[in-house]
Amino acid sequence: MKVAILAGGMGTRISEESQIRPKPMVEIGGRPIIWHIMKTYSQYGFNDFIICAGYKQEAIKDYYENYYLHNCDVSYDFSNGRREILNQNVEPWKVTVVDTGLNTMTGGRIKRIEKYVGDEPFMLTYGDGVSDVNISSLLDYHRRSNKTLTITAIQVGSKFGNLRMTQSGVVESFSEKSKDEGSWINGGYMVANPEIFDYISGDETVFEKDPIEDVCRNGQLAAYKHNGFWKCMDTLRDKNELDSMVRDGKAPWVVW
Repeated sequence: MKVAILAGGMGTRISEESQIRPKPMVEIGGRPIIWHIMKTYSQYGFNDFIICAGYKQEAIKDYYENYYLHNCDVSYDFSNGRREILNQNVEPWKVTVVDTGLNTMTGGRIKRIEKYVGDEPFMLTYGDGVSDVNISSLLDYHRRSNKTLTITAIQVGSKFGNLRMTQSGVVESFSEKSKDEGSWINGGYMVANPEIFDYISGDETVFEKDPIEDVCRNGQLAAYKHNGFWKCMDTLRDKNELDSMVRDGKAPWVVW
């Protein structure tokens, strides 16, 4: 199963970092946050990634172009121009980086990777949030729910989209960016069936608005409740907090 990561936004609220690199490439613990997200999925056996790039997308391509070489021991023989890989310490990843446009909205970015996803369910998340969510349990829940889209619900005081759910996890309503404290919010780490593409009209579509709201109105939105760790790197303060967690060995999502 493929994992799509939304990584094309400009990250204006963390402009101290995003002026020189796309937000998913901002480092925590010496590695880009997108690397941490991919390692989480890889721990559960999901190694086929589609990165929906946009702003400064060349930085993402450059990183993965050199990733294999930078994570191996290499011997160079300048007398004959040969290079020998002595050992490889890389993950079994397949990474497809797609330029989904500079100003494309989240829904539009998802729509643009339809041909790479194909006619099969896929994982979907944002390139700026880390969590210790159990991906296998999430996928099992999605399959049992028999819904078009399953989102991971996080209970925090937040400015993100709010969910109201039944006891069985069926979403009754979805509203974007309420300031209510303690609400269940969409934390990303989603699973979608290919029918989700039918809910997206084009580049101007914001996924968190009409598509998710329409899926919900059709009774096709489920929520997997996660009570563990989750944090979005929205500001420089968030970045520094996550960086400290990794440095101090107290990062709940780092299980590898």
